[in-house]
Amino acid sequence: MTNEENELPMDDDQLQPDAELTADETVPTDAVELTDTPSEPPTQALHDQTVVSGLYENYFLDYASYVILERAVPAVEDGLKPVQRRILHALKEMDDGRFNKVANVIGQTMQFHPHGDASIGEALVNIGQKELLFDTQGSWGDVRTGDGAAAPRYIEVRLSKFAQDAVYNDKTTEWQLSYDGRKREPVTLPVKFPLLLAQGVEGIAVGLSTKILPHNFNELIDASINILKDKPISLFPDFQTGGHIDVSNYNDGHRGGKVRVRAKIEEIDKKTLAIRDVPYGITTSQLIDSIVKAAEVGKIRIKAPSRNVAAVVDNTARDVEILVHLQPGVSPDVTIDALYAFTDCEVSISPNACVIIGDKPHFVSVSQILRVNTHQTVQLLQRELEIRRSELLERLLYSSLEKIFIENRIYRKIEECETFEAVLETIDKALKPFKKQFYRAIVQDDLIRLTEIKIKRISKFDGFKAEELMRRLEQELAETEDNLANITRYAIAYYKDLQKKYGKGRERKTEIRAFNTIAASVVAAANQKLYVDREGGFIGSGLKKDEYVSDCSDIDDIIVFRRDGKCMVVKVADKVFVGKDIVYVAVFKKNDERKIYNMIYLDGKSGISMAKRFPVTGVTRDREYDLTMGNPKSKLTYFSANDNGEAEVITVNLTAQSSAKIKQFDFDFASIAIKNRSAQGNILTKYPVRKITQKTGGVSTLGGVDIWYDEHLGRLNRDERGKLLGNFDAKDSILVVYKEGQYELTSFDLTNRYEPNEIAILQKFDPETVISAIYYEAVQKAWYVKRFKVETTTLDKKFSFIGDTKGSKALAVTADSHPRIELQHQVKDRGPVEKMVLEPEGFIDIRGWKALGTKLPYVKVKEVKLLAPKVVKEAAKTPLIIETIGEVATESEAKESVQLGLFS
Repeated sequence: MTNEENELPMDDDQLQPDAELTADETVPTDAVELTDTPSEPPTQALHDQTVVSGLYENYFLDYASYVILERAVPAVEDGLKPVQRRILHALKEMDDGRFNKVANVIGQTMQFHPHGDASIGEALVNIGQKELLFDTQGSWGDVRTGDGAAAPRYIEVRLSKFAQDAVYNDKTTEWQLSYDGRKREPVTLPVKFPLLLAQGVEGIAVGLSTKILPHNFNELIDASINILKDKPISLFPDFQTGGHIDVSNYNDGHRGGKVRVRAKIEEIDKKTLAIRDVPYGITTSQLIDSIVKAAEVGKIRIKAPSRNVAAVVDNTARDVEILVHLQPGVSPDVTIDALYAFTDCEVSISPNACVIIGDKPHFVSVSQILRVNTHQTVQLLQRELEIRRSELLERLLYSSLEKIFIENRIYRKIEECETFEAVLETIDKALKPFKKQFYRAIVQDDLIRLTEIKIKRISKFDGFKAEELMRRLEQELAETEDNLANITRYAIAYYKDLQKKYGKGRERKTEIRAFNTIAASVVAAANQKLYVDREGGFIGSGLKKDEYVSDCSDIDDIIVFRRDGKCMVVKVADKVFVGKDIVYVAVFKKNDERKIYNMIYLDGKSGISMAKRFPVTGVTRDREYDLTMGNPKSKLTYFSANDNGEAEVITVNLTAQSSAKIKQFDFDFASIAIKNRSAQGNILTKYPVRKITQKTGGVSTLGGVDIWYDEHLGRLNRDERGKLLGNFDAKDSILVVYKEGQYELTSFDLTNRYEPNEIAILQKFDPETVISAIYYEAVQKAWYVKRFKVETTTLDKKFSFIGDTKGSKALAVTADSHPRIELQHQVKDRGPVEKMVLEPEGFIDIRGWKALGTKLPYVKVKEVKLLAPKVVKEAAKTPLIIETIGEVATESEAKESVQLGLFS
C-alpha cells in the first residue's frame, strides 16, 4: 500500500498546501475542518489515525506464531500441546485418588486455558481414548466405530498410576503465571517417557502441520535403553486399531515418508469374508460406505442385498467384525485384493513429524525425537537425584546437630542467657569443636531451628535410634551418589522398572509385514460386457446389438488385431473406433509373456506368405503397430491367440493356378521360434494361398512355468522372490498344510492368497508325499502320531486330518522324507518331564488321511519341536575285493569266483 493510499480521502480545500501527511504521521486534531465552509473554524477534530502499512504482515506473523506455539504443535520436552498440558495440570491439582466428573475437570482447566470448554473437552476425551495417562469410567466412545463420548457430566476420569510416576514432579517443574496472572502453570511437564511418540499427535497450524504416528509402549522403552547403550534403533508405528502395516517407506517418520495400513480380512468360506479390524484413522461406518460405493460402481462384486440379508453386515461389538457376502462364483482371493485396491481396507498415511524445539517448529525424525526425550529423561533423573542428595545432606546435617545439641547438653548452657542473641551466640560457641564434620557452614537458621526443639523431644531422645537413622541416611546418600556417578545405569534401570510395572498388556497390536502391489486392472470386477462390430471397426460396452466378446472391467485395456496386419491397445469405453475388419479382440494383460499369437500374413509387395509367433507385452495406448513388413495391401490370412504358448498344426491349400507341385501341405507352428512383434517372420510359401485351416490343436511350447512363494507376502510369483516351489504345468497344483490340522490343494494362480502365520507346509503337490503329524485328539484326550498321503483331488477345499472335534489340535506337521521330532512329555501325572526324539517313519506305517493314528504312551506332551530330518545315505558301490594268498583278485575275477560258487 502506497503512502497516498494511506491518506484520508479529503477534498482539496480541506487541507492547506503545507499540511500534507507522510505515512508515519497522524492528522493533528486541528488540521481538518469538518464543515462544508472552509472559512469557518474547525468544530470537531478527527480521531488519531493508525497506518495500516505492514499491519497485515505483522498481525499475520503474530497470529501464525501463536497458533504454532500455543495451539497446534506439541513441545518436544513433554510431547504435549498447551491444552493437553493444562488438562494434566488441572487433574493433578484435583487429584485425591478418586474419579472426577469430566465436566469438573473442564471447569478446573478453564482457569488455565482461555479457549472455552468445547476444545478442552475434545482434547480430554482424545487423551482418554489412548488409554495411557487416564483411568476412565463411563462411555468414552470408540475410535474404531467413530462413536463419540457421552456428555462430560456423565463420564469420569482420574490420573493413571503411570501418569503419576512418569509425568509429574513439582521439584523439577518450571512454572509460569497463567493467562490472567491468578494461577501458576507449568511451562512444560517433566515427562520421563517418550509420551509424544507413544500417543502420537496431529495438528494443523498456519503454514504447517504435524502428524506423528503412535508407537508401541514397550518398543519405545527398548529403543530408549538401546540409545543409552549406544546401540542402533528402529521405530515403527503401532495402532490401537491393529491391522497390518507396511513400513518399507516409513523413512523414520520424516516428511515425505509413507506407511500403508491394511485391515485384516479373513475368508470364512467361499461366499463370505470377515474384516476383523479397521485401518488407523478409519471408522467401521466409513469402511462400510467405501465397500458399498465400490460395489455400486462395479469394482467389487458382493451379494445383492435382500430383505433379510445385507451385502455388508456390521457385527462390531467388543471386537470389530464386518461380514462381506460375495456373489456366487466370485473368487474370495481376488475380492480381498479388490477390497485393498478400491476401498478403505487399505489406506496410505504420510507422517510429518513437526515439534517445537527452542520456541521454533522443527521437522525431525522419530529417532531424533526419541533421542531428545531419552537424554531429557536422563537429565530429569539426574536433577531428581541431585535434589534428593541435597535433602539427604540437610537431614544428616540437622540430625547431627540435634544429636550434638542434646547429648552434649548444650540446651542447658542457654538457660542463663538473657537475650535471644546471647542464646544463639552460646549455641554457636558450643558447636565450634564439631563444625569441621559438617559439609557446609552452620548458619543462623540452623541455630534458630535448634532452639525450637521441644522439651518432650529432648527428654525422649534415644541416641541409638538417632545413630541408626543417620546410618540409613548415609546409606541412602551413598546410593544416591552412586546413581549420580552412574546415571546411565540408573536411567536404564528406571526404564526397565517402567516396563515391568506398566508394559504388560501393551504388546504390539499392528503386525508389520510387506505388502504386495495390487494391480487394479487384475482385481477389478468384470462389471462390463465387451462387444465388437468387426466390419464397422467399433468395440465397446455400449454395442449391445453387436457380437459379445467377454466380460471386462471399466478400467481394462483392450487389444485389437485387424485384417491389415495392425494391432493396437485402447481403453475400454462405450464405443471406440479402432479400424475396420477386426480379426481378434480381447482384454489386454500387460507383460504377459506366456500369451503367444500365431499369425500368417501375405506381404503386399512380394506376395510371399510369412509365418510368425510373438507376444505383446507392452505397448503405448492408442498407437497402431504394424505386424507385417509394412508394405501396402499386406493382410492377415491366419491368426490365433494362445494363452500358454500353444503351437497348433495348420493345413495350407494353395491356389489351383499356382506352379507348385504340392498344392496342400501341413505346417507346425512349433517349428518356428517365438520372436518379438516387429520380426518379419519365416517364409511359409512363395505361392498364392487359397485357404488355411487348423488341422490339430496345439500344445504348449513354453514348457511349465516356474513358481516362487514369497513367505513374507504370502503370495505366489514368477519374479524369483522367495522359495522356488518348482515348475508347474496346467495339471499341477499346490499342497497347503495348515497349523490347525487341515490340508488343501490349490491352483498356482498368482492371485491366490496364503496367510504365512497359519501355514505349516506349502509346496508343489506330489501324490507320493508323506505327511507326518503329531496331534491331540480331544475325545480320546490323548496324543497321536500319524503318517498319510493326500488322496483327495478337489481344489480349494480344506480337509481336516485331525478330526472335527472341538479342542483337537495339531502340535507338529512335516512333509520331510525322514522326519525327526523332539518330544517333551510326562509318562505319569506330576512325573518328571522327559525328552526323546521320535522318528515317525520307524514308528508307524502310512495310513489313510482319516485314520486316527497310533497313540503315544504318554500322559501329557508338553512341547514338540521339529528337528532336522534324518540323513539317509544310499549304499555306495565299492569294488568287490577278495583277498587270496599272496595276491588281490581283480573285480572281474572276484565276480567270476562268486558265480562259480567259490565264495559267497
